[in-house]
Amino acid sequence: MPRVRRCRYPGCHTMCQLPDHYCKQHYEHEAEYLASRQKWARSHGTEYQRKYNNVTRYRDDTKSAQYHFYKSRQWQSLRKQVLERDHYVCQYCGKPNSKTVDHVIPIEFDSKLQADTDNLATICRDCHRLKTAWEQRHYGTGKDNQLIAGAEPIHDVDVIAKLMTL
Repeated sequence: MPRVRRCRYPGCHTMCQLPDHYCKQHYEHEAEYLASRQKWARSHGTEYQRKYNNVTRYRDDTKSAQYHFYKSRQWQSLRKQVLERDHYVCQYCGKPNSKTVDHVIPIEFDSKLQADTDNLATICRDCHRLKTAWEQRHYGTGKDNQLIAGAEPIHDVDVIAKLMTL
């Protein structure tokens, strides 16, 4: 039996055989669609990935080491310990089923706390987004930012939770 998919034309629910994207009635749009896909693929090819890796991920030795730490077995073990310790509950807002582990004090600010479980907390996606923005203002972390020399490290999750919502 041939594999089929729904026609990509808006409002058309006719099934068409793979590899086509449009049914017989709307087939004139097929060439335009394929051309747009090829154009996107050319603009997001290996050069795009290389630029992302060199400019963002591996922009300096420190960021490269941080990225490799997050791929290590040590991090996987620490992450699992913290998730079980916090029972998969966000320590900032109390949302259950949170699966992200975050450094309370960012490792860009203090790299000695990288593998310290006391500096790790479970966090949900919404709080992680707010906390990252707060860290950029408070510590000066993030891409193209300069660390603030006189920034006082805050260890208390409850205090950070209040500050990041201001």
